[in-house]
Formats: sequence, C-alpha cells, structure tokens
Amino acid sequence: MRGQSRSNRLIRSHGRILLATGILLIAGTVTLAQMVPDLSGPPDQMGEVRAEPVPKWVVDDVRKMRAYPDQPPVIPHSIEGYQLSINSNRCLSCHKREFTEASGAPMISVTHYMTREGQMIADVSPRRYFCSACHVPQADTRPLIENTFRDMSEMGVKHLGDQ
Repeated sequence: MRGQSRSNRLIRSHGRILLATGILLIAGTVTLAQMVPDLSGPPDQMGEVRAEPVPKWVVDDVRKMRAYPDQPPVIPHSIEGYQLSINSNRCLSCHKREFTEASGAPMISVTHYMTREGQMIADVSPRRYFCSACHVPQADTRPLIENTFRDMSEMGVKHLGDQ
C-alpha cells in the first residue's frame, strides 16, 4: 500500500510538470507568432506604381574632374550598343595605345598593361580588359543622398610647398 501512494504522488508531480511545460510552450508559441510580421502587407499597396523615366546619359564628350586620386574616369560618351565580351572590346578600338592618335581618344593608363606583379606586357592585361567593371557612363540624375564631401584644400589643409 505504501508503494502505491508513492507512485501516485510521482505520477501527479510528473503530470504537473508536463502540464506546466505544455502551458509554457503554448504561451511561447503565441508570443513568437505575434512577433513575426505579416508578410502579405495591406492590399492597397499592391496597386500600380509609376516608374521613373530612364535617366539620360551625359554624352557631351567633356572629361569630368575626378573626385579623388586614382578614381577611374567616368565615360563621357554613350556606350550603348558597345560589345564587351571575351572576344571583343569596342573601347579598345579607340583607347588602346596604338589607336589614340587616329581617334583622338585618351590612351588607357599604362597600369592596364601590367600584370598583378607589376610586370609590363605588350597588350592589355586580362584583368583590365572589361572596362565597365571600373569605368561607368555618367547619367543626369539627382543624387540619392546629399553629398557632403569637402576637399582637403577647402578644409584649410595646405600643400607641403605652400608654406
């Protein structure tokens, strides 16, 4: 008889622990469900939205001032329709060293004729072949954020020889 009452107490205590654990799990699930945002969104935001017009490219062929040293220059002309693939690079037909005199285009930098180790080579380095990876045409658009950049000379810093 004594053993039966002891086992009944164990069953009741285990039952209470299971009940408490179940209540905590349900409460935690409800709390977590309230934290997850509704992903569908309000139905009125699914209407039509007018797309902004495609920006016009700046095609005045005027070289732009660079914002910082070693900045790749922007492309001051349209490159629409230019083929740039592993087999063809239309940029090089004007900007490669041997074609600049006839085209009047600026020659690509001598750094484009170097390997990673700084060794000069006869042709454009394969890692510099895809021009539009660094050089981009300039579009006539408003800035996404206000530009607060100030040049060092505007901040009162003088060149070493200006003292």
